Amino acid sequence: MNARLAISANAGDKGATGRIFFLDLAGGRLLSANPDGSDLRTLVEEGRKLPDGLAIDVAAGHLYWTNMGNPKANDGSIMRSDLDGGNMTTLVPPGATFTPKQIQIEATTRKLYWSDREGMRVLRANLDGSSIETLVDTSRGDPRPGPDATKWCVGIAVDIEGGKFYWTQKGGDNAGQGRILRAGIDLPRGQTPANREDIESIYEELPEPIDLDIDQGSRMLYWTDRGDPPRGNTVNRAPLEASEGKRPTPEIVFDHLMEGIGLALDPKGGRMFITDFGGTIYSANLDGSQRKTLQFALGNLTGIAYAELSADPVVKKKRRVLLKRSVQPRNSDQPNHKRG
Repeated sequence: MNARLAISANAGDKGATGRIFFLDLAGGRLLSANPDGSDLRTLVEEGRKLPDGLAIDVAAGHLYWTNMGNPKANDGSIMRSDLDGGNMTTLVPPGATFTPKQIQIEATTRKLYWSDREGMRVLRANLDGSSIETLVDTSRGDPRPGPDATKWCVGIAVDIEGGKFYWTQKGGDNAGQGRILRAGIDLPRGQTPANREDIESIYEELPEPIDLDIDQGSRMLYWTDRGDPPRGNTVNRAPLEASEGKRPTPEIVFDHLMEGIGLALDPKGGRMFITDFGGTIYSANLDGSQRKTLQFALGNLTGIAYAELSADPVVKKKRRVLLKRSVQPRNSDQPNHKRG
């Protein structure tokens, strides 16, 4: 049985506590821990569905994640559960997205955004999975699933303040073809996802850019790169805005990852959380200082998310009662089973 979190989603509570949630692709697991890596719990075990992207809707008390499925088949999906892993449901069923990767929630418009790798698209939908829209189509007429890695969309971030969304196209393995692009939140009138003219290339010739996140306070874009050193296996950052022709070289703030994948910022706490495919979770300040290893050898880790949740005293009281009941001595007429 999966461990359950006795935490509610009442944001702003004085007893608020942070949690990190992250995915193990190899084990098909969704896990959670305290921000220092303690209290590690498995919330969901789905098996070989290849979970990749993860997002949290604190207000509604929901976790969202993508399952890549078989990259050669149109069987990717998007799932939702309660914060404790219960009430799991399929929001975007197999057949509606090929290989969904990073996923983000835009809280103002209450929309899900995600990148579809072999589908060569950026998409969004309502939080219940309805009204799926294609925002960008990079296929240029290629059949799906697409074989050209330069057209694969992987990471996603939404800057509602700037009216843009950002995504990565990683290119081939260590090919130096990685790109970060952006476009307007709304599709320009009279244009299609395949021919929209507002797409800007922010950075090119990157090793393999993967997940994205934005620090709205400093107006900085952060991303992981799973390519080879020196530019790869890193966390990078750069300003969202820059004068034309004067965009600075990305700053490497974290290095020596084992294929860096997941990234989650906690701007309020001035820190970030990172996962790599080698199975390690790290934390560091937003400038890369105070680097810490929180957990290691956990499988092949992908998406990660951070949230401040509130420790509901009613829930905590119920949990104590359940724990007390679970340790009551057995009646003398009940069999004594060995623990396995």
